[in-house]
Amino acid sequence: MNKKFLDLGYQPLANKYLKSYKNLSIKKNELYRLTVGFNTKTKLVSLFNKIPDKKMFDNSYPYKSSMSKTMTDSFKNLSVKIKKRFNPKLFLEIGSNDGTLIKNFHKNKVLCVEPCSNLAKITKKMGYFTYDNYWNLKLAKKIKAKFNNVDVIYSANTLTHINNLTEVFKSITHILDKDGVLIIEDPSFLECIKKVSYDQFYNEHIYIFSALSLKKLIHAFDLELFDIDKLDTHGGSLRYFIKRINNNKIKIKNSVSKQISTELKFGLANYLTYKKFGISVKKSKIDLIKIFKEIKNKNKKIVGYGATAKACTVLNYCNIDNEIIDYFVDTTPDKYNKFMPGKNIKIKRYEKTLLDNVDYIYLGAWNFKNEIFKKEISFIKKGGKFITHVPKPMII
Repeated sequence: MNKKFLDLGYQPLANKYLKSYKNLSIKKNELYRLTVGFNTKTKLVSLFNKIPDKKMFDNSYPYKSSMSKTMTDSFKNLSVKIKKRFNPKLFLEIGSNDGTLIKNFHKNKVLCVEPCSNLAKITKKMGYFTYDNYWNLKLAKKIKAKFNNVDVIYSANTLTHINNLTEVFKSITHILDKDGVLIIEDPSFLECIKKVSYDQFYNEHIYIFSALSLKKLIHAFDLELFDIDKLDTHGGSLRYFIKRINNNKIKIKNSVSKQISTELKFGLANYLTYKKFGISVKKSKIDLIKIFKEIKNKNKKIVGYGATAKACTVLNYCNIDNEIIDYFVDTTPDKYNKFMPGKNIKIKRYEKTLLDNVDYIYLGAWNFKNEIFKKEISFIKKGGKFITHVPKPMII
């Protein structure tokens, strides 16, 4: 049974940045009720309303992982580990984005799947064999017919964006070698609850995995977890290593039982835990609005840093507009001179001078806080302060 525990109100598509705000029609800026539920049987967390893939992932998808040094470094380190541990003959990435990971692999050993054509063009230009398609069984059969089986499949923050998880894993098992390995990397729901990071929820994030729910999910496809890495990326993620159940060559590490035990102790198998999280989110909203209002009452200037999908959820849930935040700065070219989805807050190309005469910065990209603090040391030295809502609304 899927029981609701969180309602974030009507939200726009988080990665649809607006070219114009004043002349925008309701049709162009469709709003969807963002409610989240917990399945008491499968332990899986998911959105109630699922948006068609083609509305979210198209030829103008703005997120590029290469824009973040944190993600670039993380993927580079991962590539070294994959080569050393598994030495893949054929490596497949589902959701290859702009090639931040695969650029660390030889072109002859990599296949890319990327439905956003603007991103697929980048990896094709880099010389990597790229399928400009959504991941499904039809595509898996096409790949198998051409290349046979794949010994390592990797996907970061992508499989949880696909509505039909049954087809996702059927497609994977169709082409995964009998001794092959599947590696999935996604935000950890345990960390989401601990940090009250409700901004992990937006329309693209149909599911958020826990080790508990993923273990149950993949068992139906004769797959099992054999190792789990804890990561700092995206506010706390887990990297799951998965094999076929009948593959006895790979031993199951203690990291799996340790993570599941931790999640059970924290209460991730119980609906009450999720209900309490929903209450914490409401309090977070009240406290964040209070901080913003107190600052504006002193006639201080606030700008946003990182025009992220996460920030979009917070702005729309808390009803924060350009009367509170003057503008956002961002380093992603596709976002320049556009507006935050659902709100009349303009996004400007990042320049240090845009932080002059700014009193407070709202961390839209709070998950890259350490990277931002190092970059903005001069702002801090001048007495500038940061505002965050994670793990609770506060001024840093």
